[in-house]
Amino acid sequence: MRALRILLLTPPMTQLNTPYPATAYLMGFLRLHEERLGLEVAQADPALELFLRLFSRAGLAQVLEILRQRLQALDAPDEGDGDGPDEGDGPDEGDGPDEGDGVDELAASEPDEPSEPDEFDMDEVPASLANFFAQAERYLDTVDAAIRFLQGGDPSLAHRIAGRRFLPEGPRFAQLGVAPGGGNDRGGDRGDDDGDDGGGDDDDPLHWAFGALGVADRAKHLASLYIDDLADVVRDGIDPRFALSRYGERLAAAAQSFTPLCEALEGEPTLVDATLDQIAQELCERHRPELVGLTAPFPGNVYGALRLARAIKRRAPHTRIVLGGGYVNTELRELSEPRLFDYVDYVTLDDGERPLLALIEHLQRGEGPLLRTFVRQGGAVCLQTDASLHDVPLRDAGTPTYVGLPLAHYLSLLEMLNPMHRLWSDGRWNKLTVAHGCYWKKCTFCDVTLDYIARYDPGSAEKLVDRMTAMIEETGQTGFHFVDEAAPPSGLRALAERLLARKLAVTWWGNIRFEKAFTPELVELLAASGCVAISGGLEVASDRLLALINKGVTVAQVARVTRAFAEAGILVHAYLMYGFPTETVQETVDSLELVRQLFAEGCLHSAFWHRFAATVHSPVGQRPELFGIRLRPLPAVTFARNDVGFDDPTGVDHDWLGEGLRRALYNFMHGAGLDEDVRSWFGTRPRPGRWSGRRQQGRAVVPAPAVAPDVIRRALRGA
Repeated sequence: MRALRILLLTPPMTQLNTPYPATAYLMGFLRLHEERLGLEVAQADPALELFLRLFSRAGLAQVLEILRQRLQALDAPDEGDGDGPDEGDGPDEGDGPDEGDGVDELAASEPDEPSEPDEFDMDEVPASLANFFAQAERYLDTVDAAIRFLQGGDPSLAHRIAGRRFLPEGPRFAQLGVAPGGGNDRGGDRGDDDGDDGGGDDDDPLHWAFGALGVADRAKHLASLYIDDLADVVRDGIDPRFALSRYGERLAAAAQSFTPLCEALEGEPTLVDATLDQIAQELCERHRPELVGLTAPFPGNVYGALRLARAIKRRAPHTRIVLGGGYVNTELRELSEPRLFDYVDYVTLDDGERPLLALIEHLQRGEGPLLRTFVRQGGAVCLQTDASLHDVPLRDAGTPTYVGLPLAHYLSLLEMLNPMHRLWSDGRWNKLTVAHGCYWKKCTFCDVTLDYIARYDPGSAEKLVDRMTAMIEETGQTGFHFVDEAAPPSGLRALAERLLARKLAVTWWGNIRFEKAFTPELVELLAASGCVAISGGLEVASDRLLALINKGVTVAQVARVTRAFAEAGILVHAYLMYGFPTETVQETVDSLELVRQLFAEGCLHSAFWHRFAATVHSPVGQRPELFGIRLRPLPAVTFARNDVGFDDPTGVDHDWLGEGLRRALYNFMHGAGLDEDVRSWFGTRPRPGRWSGRRQQGRAVVPAPAVAPDVIRRALRGA
């Protein structure tokens, strides 16, 4: 077999504080086969690189220049349209790139020049842009220092940032004037602030969160708001598809047709597009890959993945490109769109290890079976798979490795002051898995028919600790995030016992089910081994709906389990759901009341409301009649198929209710509003429609909770 150069990439955008684990997992697996197959495997994070280039002095100078040109164009006399920038050539027509043995010499092409977004009306300039124009030089002078501080490279700068005279402040800072609960109505004006980072409660809008201490965290929060302001500038003035954790998400979310994505890819590039094109071409020059693997875990990565693929193909047309990831696994299982293969050569489903290994051997030999891999043949899409090939067990998947990734360049952001919520964006975490799939796999809203849920494969605790040890030696980091769908109690017990027996001092957190197996004794063991936080699905705090969901828990059980974790000093986050089929207004209000009680009793520290969506892979989507709903017919789908609309006979306006649920939860997470009547979080309903509540003096009034105010307290007492 001939050697093969492989490059694994994470497209923009994902979290900025730590690498998304897909490439690290795949690289760890492929390293087991490097010598046998003659592989040269590398990985890179163009998502991080895109952010760092845009959020730099040079990047902001480009942003400013584009925005100033647009302002000048508004003032200039109309001289006709003129000649705009040439459109870049799209991929060749036909069946895709030629099959070849090697990689072409790098084509002498240049990245597309960025285009100017549509002109904006100066009378309607967003606040983000107005602030940026007013303080542009200060932003250019401080951005590199702020990024360096958030990377952990200049901790002494915290004192200047906390003093609130170093960084320019924009619209995102207005929230500092109002503590949760609305107790401070002074807005963001600091008046004659002398720059001290201490001060009393009356002078300091952040005193409620940090007190007189916490300079480093205070500064990190302020610097994060500064980054948010700049992200708003890029979104509002340069590319409306851009956000810190997603890029072009709307183009891919529930995209039944590929046309919007294709038109965006072949349209005039924005500064964000052109920067990513340049990054892709530089990666081609540096690594000269023959096979590129792109992961698209979310809709907000798909446009970035295809943008990278397009630029790579233009630079080195014979480079093979394979696309996989969570979005592909759930949305593209019925793929029939041949135009996707103008950008990529292969699309693989489910766990990537075995399909990628089969593809590598196929390319090296010029033949051989593929596993769960879409290809284009004769202009049509077909799925090639061989039943004799099997997925790689977790024990044989290898140790994830971050070799090649610039770990020191990731940023810790502190946008949400809640201590549990910050774990997702603050600090760098090594990622591992206790068990593949879900040992419960019965929840009716979940994609229980798909491999990532259905194929349960627990790993060995001894091997898991070996992998943790290896990752600590490689990265110097002892923090771990276990990314299981639901880590099994038995697996966590075994892990904790091995960590303690081997005296390995680590910090870890992960996702579980709030089931009765998590006894106070087990929870204390987990805490002793280094567990600092857990997350789990409560979904709907209604025993009727929990039974319909087939969650296998009750509200009282969840209360006792979460309280045991909290009493052991472990932070608890709950995933919540609203809008489940047949859920009434009364049940939504009751659910919020029980969530309030869980926060008030110290069972929860953080939570997030998700709007229910029916998917074609879930029991709800496959047997809707069992849940009292009727699915809406889907149009002809050639690209993505996952979410499916439905009609619920209750007619409840869940969108409106969701606004109140989110308001309440934000305050609960900051210790505010826990004594308030939960009806107070629902404001006036803005539009008429079907409604099971009542109106009073022009105000839509939700019903009072039907559950007692001490349900959770009695559950904790065993009543």
